[in-house]
Amino acid sequence: MKTTTHTVIARALVLAAALAGCGRGVTSTPGEAPNLEKWVVDVKARPAPPLEPLPVMQQFETFEYAAQGLRDPFSRAFTDDGNGSGPRPDSARRKQALEAFPLDSLDMVGTLGRGAGLIALVMAPDKVTYRVRIGDYMGQSDGRVTSVHDDRIELVELVPDGAGGWLERPATLALDDNK
Repeated sequence: MKTTTHTVIARALVLAAALAGCGRGVTSTPGEAPNLEKWVVDVKARPAPPLEPLPVMQQFETFEYAAQGLRDPFSRAFTDDGNGSGPRPDSARRKQALEAFPLDSLDMVGTLGRGAGLIALVMAPDKVTYRVRIGDYMGQSDGRVTSVHDDRIELVELVPDGAGGWLERPATLALDDNK
């Protein structure tokens, strides 16, 4: 029990010394801290530092747009208004099964037959294999198959030209030897 009593007494002495040290230097009246008051007066007496100068504004050269005589690039005067004789998707045509999938999601997995009667085998994302012949449609851009080869299917897609008309774009679906 001696060690416990000595420990308690030692802790009490350390606590008393710490509390006694906290009482020193605490001021209760303004006259007891002359150094602090002098420092505050000195800081207030200093002149304010100078302000940074304002940045110099750049002068830009004026430019007058003088293209009144040129055609307006945003007007529809030189664009196809939809009544031309260019290619158009056939809205009355019944959609085929492979037109439900994007062209890049379709995989050519093989062919059947020879020569002009060559039929391509295409696997869709739904894991169903479809037979594709010349004249069939596939992909979501009205892609019409123009030729079937042992290693690829060639087709022509119709894509909007941004001005109300349509453009034909060639596309190819190649045989994937890794499958």
